[in-house]
Amino acid sequence: MQQPEGQQMKCMEVWSGSQLTAQGVAFGGLDVWVTSKPHGGAHEGGDVYYASSCATGRISRLLLADVAGHGDAVAGTATELRTLMRQFVNRLDQTEFVRLLNQKFGLLTAEGAYATAVVSTFFAPSRRFSVCNAGHPRPLWFQAKDQTWHFLGHEGLSLRPGPSNIPLGLLSMSAYDQFDVELTTGDCIVKYSDALIECCNQAGDSLGEQGLLQMVRDLAEADPQRLSERLLEAIETHYPNSLSDDDVTVMVMRASGKEAEVNWWTRIKAGCQLLITIAKGGTIPWPEWSVATVGGFFIPALGRRLRARRS
Repeated sequence: MQQPEGQQMKCMEVWSGSQLTAQGVAFGGLDVWVTSKPHGGAHEGGDVYYASSCATGRISRLLLADVAGHGDAVAGTATELRTLMRQFVNRLDQTEFVRLLNQKFGLLTAEGAYATAVVSTFFAPSRRFSVCNAGHPRPLWFQAKDQTWHFLGHEGLSLRPGPSNIPLGLLSMSAYDQFDVELTTGDCIVKYSDALIECCNQAGDSLGEQGLLQMVRDLAEADPQRLSERLLEAIETHYPNSLSDDDVTVMVMRASGKEAEVNWWTRIKAGCQLLITIAKGGTIPWPEWSVATVGGFFIPALGRRLRARRS
């Protein structure tokens, strides 16, 4: 399989957008393709996609959010999201990131801004893929070992007491569950906007989650690089013109099995970038003080030991 025909994520970089795109991005251990089409041919839409890579290329964070509204209001929200992504670029645990993300949207609710979102973090040394879902459609998971498609996540509400996993910005005290899976080489995760499951045929029947799952299964062995294209074509064939009523975004992630190759010169540049951020008075993207994050920065072999221990 080919690598994405796009950019290689640099250390401490945040890549984002809400405009028309069909682009690939390569991370340590993970290849990503994003297809996004704003509603009505607009320059920017309400679907916002983000990707970030840590200082050593081992922590990749990916966010897909469907923000209520369009135009300038969404553009301002996108800027807030980018700042927060940069702040947590070196953090492995994403729970605090999602909590602050909910608070940020809470401050914008007076302007009618809220969002569904699915946030994920991939740690290349252990191949751990962590997911938090805030009222967004469940991602699809292709498991290469048995060539099967499933949903990633549980159907229904959380078992924890009180409100949880609801769209961002609706309730400041909402909690968000996190669950982890271990990806093997060739596994694919597909995130998508709700336009895909809400499309309807002439009889008024919507595709729904189960319909989308069956449709992606019917694609048989699809190249991840063309998966979003083939899936959207299949939906358009069975549900003509139904995708033209909303923003449409599909994010395909594939575990490549390739470790992040970060030399000492790149590590030095990442350190200098951190010092520049401090000098400018910006938010400092501190790492977690753990063996996995800090120790692995200086001794990359620690990542391989972590992976061997989990095997």
